[in-house]
Amino acid sequence: MDKGNFRAYLAYASICILWGTTYLAIRIGVSYLPPFLFAGLRWLSAGSLFLIFLLIKGKKFPKLIDLFHLAIVAISLIGIGNGLLTFAEQWVPSGISSLFITTVPFWMVGMELFLPSSPKLNIKIIIGSFMGLIGVTLILGHNWQQMIASSYLTGIIALFFLVLSWSFGSVYSKYKKIKVDPLLGAAIQMMIAGSAQIIVGLFLGEAARFHFNEESFMAFSYLLVFGSIVGYSSYIYALAHLPLSFVSTYAYINPVIALILGWLVLGEEMNLLIVLAAVVIFIGVAIVKSGTHQQKKELLKNTFTV
Repeated sequence: MDKGNFRAYLAYASICILWGTTYLAIRIGVSYLPPFLFAGLRWLSAGSLFLIFLLIKGKKFPKLIDLFHLAIVAISLIGIGNGLLTFAEQWVPSGISSLFITTVPFWMVGMELFLPSSPKLNIKIIIGSFMGLIGVTLILGHNWQQMIASSYLTGIIALFFLVLSWSFGSVYSKYKKIKVDPLLGAAIQMMIAGSAQIIVGLFLGEAARFHFNEESFMAFSYLLVFGSIVGYSSYIYALAHLPLSFVSTYAYINPVIALILGWLVLGEEMNLLIVLAAVVIFIGVAIVKSGTHQQKKELLKNTFTV
């Protein structure tokens, strides 16, 4: 293996591990700090450091129209998506939260059906999506007594809106080709989303409760450095040097790490039903991805066959 490939696989391993640990760090952070200021300060700080570095390296600031599209993606993915994840983890265990995000491909398929040029569903996508629904049902039913508690239910509802927003942002970025350097675009998105989260936090009166202690500062620093800066840089590097189909498999590994760490470090519940739900969701996602790959092949066939 040459040095370039080694670095690419190292970057891939980094996002598999680092992004799997962020759920635990968020859970620890919101045990001491209010969610939106905690998340907002993290993203604004990471984005600012990124942007300064990239501008020094000579990257050009994007056009106004590209900034507009970046803002929509930033608010959808990070602002609302990560903001609601941080909000939900005040009550919902980190491992369960990570499994919800794994279901994003199912929601993306549903949203794409409303697009004028949406690809046709095939049996793989239908079966995979149905398995995803079963997996989510197993998660919700693993402890229904806790489910009806008002605070836990609030977190679950937030997670549903999270995946909807994340899916919308993913579909939007997929169909809107934004002509911006990926790292520069990421830095700007972090700053926009972080600023929006801080505004929400201030509006909700979180400033009075925002006081760092040793645990929350360590969680914040870890998320800033490893979750945002190192993690996203590794992601961009891996995408540039490895096939997308391979890099995207990190989404299967992150929840496994999140579940194990939540169980080992925080004593979060781990039982057979949760493991079964995770397996069902993972298989469902794999089938949906296989189905969408088949859609692309059929589209190319229809396009180039006279």
